[in-house]
Amino acid sequence: MAMIRVENLSFSYPSSYDPIFEHVSFQIDTDWKLGFIGRNGRGKTTFLQLLLGRYAYSGTITAPVPFDYFPYPVRDAACCTQELLPELCPEAEPWQFLRELTLLGVDEGALWRPFGTLSHGEQTKVLLAALFLRQGRFLLIDEPTNHLDAEARDKLAAYLKKKKGFILVSHDRRFLDGCVDHILSLNRADIEVQAGNFSSWWQNFNARQQAEAARSERLKKDIRALQTAARRTAAWSDRAEAAKYGSGPVDRGFVGHKAAKMMKRAKVIEARRQRALEEKAGLLQNSEWVEDLKLSPLHYHSDTLAAFSNVAPVYDGCAVCAPVSFTVRRGQRIALAGRNGCGKSSVLKLLLGQPIAHSGEVAVASGLVISYVPQDASFLHGSLADYAQQAGIDESLFKAILRKMGFARVQFEKPMQEQSAGQQKKILLARSLCERAHLYVWDEPLNYIDLYARMQIEALLRDFAPAMVFVEHDRAFRDAIATQVVEL
Repeated sequence: MAMIRVENLSFSYPSSYDPIFEHVSFQIDTDWKLGFIGRNGRGKTTFLQLLLGRYAYSGTITAPVPFDYFPYPVRDAACCTQELLPELCPEAEPWQFLRELTLLGVDEGALWRPFGTLSHGEQTKVLLAALFLRQGRFLLIDEPTNHLDAEARDKLAAYLKKKKGFILVSHDRRFLDGCVDHILSLNRADIEVQAGNFSSWWQNFNARQQAEAARSERLKKDIRALQTAARRTAAWSDRAEAAKYGSGPVDRGFVGHKAAKMMKRAKVIEARRQRALEEKAGLLQNSEWVEDLKLSPLHYHSDTLAAFSNVAPVYDGCAVCAPVSFTVRRGQRIALAGRNGCGKSSVLKLLLGQPIAHSGEVAVASGLVISYVPQDASFLHGSLADYAQQAGIDESLFKAILRKMGFARVQFEKPMQEQSAGQQKKILLARSLCERAHLYVWDEPLNYIDLYARMQIEALLRDFAPAMVFVEHDRAFRDAIATQVVEL
């Protein structure tokens, strides 16, 4: 057993006054399969960079093994994948690499193609297979499931379950449950390590928060009662002290003793109140206050919003999937499912009226207002205020939604291109939630989005039931939201 020890770690970016980490200490075993969770922008990727020694920090990080990071930078994506292997895993034999690819469900033919021509999922699997073949390393895996379809996620989870010695950043609940045995949680006030998968951590976290909330309510009542008692006792002491100088004969020594005794009791009660206040202040420091989101969809006069009849996107003269037929109606939330590359995003773009070659017929209701969230957020540049103005949405509402989704106020001044990938995706979602539309079309809206925001969006869609067509590979989200699943 070897331990990675983090002691009294503190770090903040030069441009920020707020520390990312402050006097953090914990330790993890190099054999653990560790799921790393926390809000977007809280410092998960930053912590991985600190482990790699890429930033200066105060405190100590002691590790008996070197670290590798995924995604790994490939020097020449035009190079044949087979030729990259000596760089990726120089000590591994070719048969070992083939074994790993087989476990991950990657065809051997991928080795003879340029790395840049592999799909996102194939690239992810090739890199992970190579990195796990490096002996004596501890792997830092940063969100490997983005853009992976549900089947690929299942295979990757099964693969990781057979491995050991890694930290995995992911927001996919079922994926985490399928492959980790410990959770490293980056909370509001601290970092904690707990044995088990995400579901067991979530159950324990909620139970602890509920117990702390109940204790906080009891302390609040106790504090009010103690405050009243302290004031009453102090008043009694003042009246007793004043009685020493009243008319008539008075035993001033007795009265003074009684007044001092009452004042002492008042001070004891006040000390109890202060201890209760301190205990209450220590509660609920990690509670994630998730406010409800709201949506105002437009009402369309007809029940049918769009209809697909034997539709299949066509590339280079070939249909990329079997023809599909379905109808989008008011109140329906239709999930498009299928493997990467089967045309899901193309079907969404056909719904938007984009000129994509296809077979069959697409009919969209006249005057239909559609709000669209694309997969890619890399086009975001400039300020939030300018983006809101260009999109024609209310800036105050836009920022209020972002606040509810976990944005700190200081992030409002940050250019969008400097926001984390999760924060950029929240910007796209917040824009869509500001738009009043008959139909919401979302393409992988949860990539990089943290767990709390996912649950927040689930609750929103259940409560307001907008008409929606979406692609999302997070099965927990899809199962909770979709009223119909269309397989491509």
